[in-house]
Amino acid sequence: MEHEKLLLSGNEAIARGAYEAGVRLGTGYPGTPSTEILESLISFKEVAAEWSVNEKVAYEVAHGAALSGARSIVTMKHVGLNVAADPLFSSVYTGVKAGLVVVTADDPGMHSSQNEQDNRNYAYAAKLPMLEPSDSQEAKDFTKLAFDLSEKFDTPVLLRTTTRISHAKGIVATTKRHEKETTGFTRDFPKHVMIPNHARLRHNVVEERLGRIGEAAGQLGINTVELNDKKTGFITSGVCYNYLKEVFPEASVLKLGMVYPLPEKLIRDFAGKVEKLYILEELDPFIELRVKAMGIECEGKLRFSNIGEFSPDTIKQAFGTGTKEKTPIGEIPKIPPRFPALCPGCPHRTVFTILGKMDVIVSGDIGCYSLGVLPPFNALDTCIDMGWSITGAQGIEVAGKNNVVAVLGDSTFAHSGITGLLNASYNKRRTLVIVLDNSTTAMTGMQPNPASGRTLSGEQTVAINYGKLAESIGIGAENFMEVNAFKSDEVEKAINELTSSGKLSLLVVKGKCIILAKKGRKS
Repeated sequence: MEHEKLLLSGNEAIARGAYEAGVRLGTGYPGTPSTEILESLISFKEVAAEWSVNEKVAYEVAHGAALSGARSIVTMKHVGLNVAADPLFSSVYTGVKAGLVVVTADDPGMHSSQNEQDNRNYAYAAKLPMLEPSDSQEAKDFTKLAFDLSEKFDTPVLLRTTTRISHAKGIVATTKRHEKETTGFTRDFPKHVMIPNHARLRHNVVEERLGRIGEAAGQLGINTVELNDKKTGFITSGVCYNYLKEVFPEASVLKLGMVYPLPEKLIRDFAGKVEKLYILEELDPFIELRVKAMGIECEGKLRFSNIGEFSPDTIKQAFGTGTKEKTPIGEIPKIPPRFPALCPGCPHRTVFTILGKMDVIVSGDIGCYSLGVLPPFNALDTCIDMGWSITGAQGIEVAGKNNVVAVLGDSTFAHSGITGLLNASYNKRRTLVIVLDNSTTAMTGMQPNPASGRTLSGEQTVAINYGKLAESIGIGAENFMEVNAFKSDEVEKAINELTSSGKLSLLVVKGKCIILAKKGRKS
């Protein structure tokens, strides 16, 4: 409904903002903390939304739609932007026709991630603007603004969130949808075809555009100054603003809504009005380094850590005022930690129980099955990035190890495992690849994937035929097997036969996720 006030998470607010901005297409790959954006966007009948096989594909589909005059949004977690980086950089050269907004959800504290990278660095490296909201209302408003900026400056726009902004809820004032006509694709060889001669000219456009965006940054109304006690001033952005206001409500603050390019004139004006200037930002000294490059004296990472997620208490501790609060019941008793574990009844348990007893190197991947590294299995030797299991196993094999098994899930296999399997066949490897097919993308909340046979909207679609895929890339019938995850004897027999075959093999172990099965949900 229009003109309501709703209680929305940051992710839900981004979806609402995209809807109100007239978005036509949403694409992405599920990844905490970004997943719920597309799951919310699909509820609006005017919008087409889809899970793509990976973030690069999602980006390219959205960019194609934007070049054809349809406002589009693409969503992913921070490491997903690594996968999409190739089209991201070149799309800044080609520009867009309709707005293209790219949501990158960073994960300070690594609540559900393999690293803690700061994706503000992508804005600098790729030379495009980045907005960062500090609450749900801004998440909605900044999404709408990002579409306008994208079209005004003919560039993709990055919208950065962090875990707290993505999942925390706040009151959001909504408005009606602003329909945008889809204008169609316009042929323009020098702008759209990035052969070297064209790209050299477009690089000049990119640099000139970035300068114009920097000049406009101070007039957007999303970089706000609060002049209070002038003895102490802070420059901050995102969720850190909320922590700061709780700890130092009387301090002067410059809150940046656009974190790249920075509003230099506004920063200089603010810095000249306070006696001591601090830069409060999670992870890298991104703002700090650029403020210092302006010749402005400030203090940042000498006082605040560049590791982990901040909180009001970490800010207090940075100024020596943090205290350990006593609970009403006195000291909290020391309780043994409860480690994460594969669910009781999880189909992956069978494979890891067997592999844990074997003399093999298990090359792992990203998914809930990463928990196979923990007791009682102790059956995972690597976990680096999506798809690494198959390709990394090939490197281990080349280095002289013949007892290597690659293990990954069905969604990860579709995401970036198929190319690795093709490489293994092409280069005559001997690895056993095990796909743990539990009929869903379990780690991020039971999203469908190309092995599930259903789309994000619930429609039936094609599902991977593993046998035909194996045959098409040269894996013989004697080196392909598909077994039931809950029949442990059959699984063990298949693993033993295929590991001793001396040839590249593909084993698909099928068993529905126990949570999905209990819910009786179709996927």
